[in-house]
Amino acid sequence: MDGITHASDRRPGISKAAISASGIHLNSRIVIEDDFLSCRSSMRRFRRGEIIAGAGVLVDMFARVHSGVVSASTMLPDGREFIVEIIAKSGLIGELEVLRRQTLNLEYRAGSNCELHFFEGRLLRDMYATDPCFREKVFSRALARVSELEQRIIANAASTLQARLASTLLRLSAVYGKDSANSGNELTISQNDLAATLPASREKVNQCLRRLRECKIIDGGQGRIRILNRKALEACANGAFSVK
Repeated sequence: MDGITHASDRRPGISKAAISASGIHLNSRIVIEDDFLSCRSSMRRFRRGEIIAGAGVLVDMFARVHSGVVSASTMLPDGREFIVEIIAKSGLIGELEVLRRQTLNLEYRAGSNCELHFFEGRLLRDMYATDPCFREKVFSRALARVSELEQRIIANAASTLQARLASTLLRLSAVYGKDSANSGNELTISQNDLAATLPASREKVNQCLRRLRECKIIDGGQGRIRILNRKALEACANGAFSVK
């Protein structure tokens, strides 16, 4: 992630030029709490909606989310954005691409105001080459990520939009809950991003959100959703309860 120029930091990172040239459970990523905390890093802050790294960029740095959330997305064949996962505190960005020396497959964007720590790719490659336990952790996390994405695809194919939305809200609740400052019941996500996460049209998602609000299952607006009745939301996700 070389050559970034950011308003608050001009240390090495992802360049705006490179960006223009070319968004899941936290358990599905390589989540490393302490392995890199003693290593030298460059810190950068991003405002909600800012691009962190674009797809198709060859990088030799990876980043650890220190606070806030980051969305990883791609474009569907019909031109719609699909947010593949939302990465919260302690999650890594670009780690697999650095190990493989490949370009980024996804676009990474700040889902909220966030702070990221950037590390040189050689640190990850050196640990992978010399530490069998770390190598096993990387491998198991990669397999878990693939498995979780497969489960999401299967569930989306067999579920109603209402069930998919409820399931997504619960999944995001678990992601946001990784941050000690958030109970997991407060989600900061725009309706556009929520629609892209499912994926579905914004209009249909808004209809489902309105029904959930009318039933006092959720509350909020202006990019914020508050879960009021978790049990009812779980019943919606399981298809045991439907709001009309």
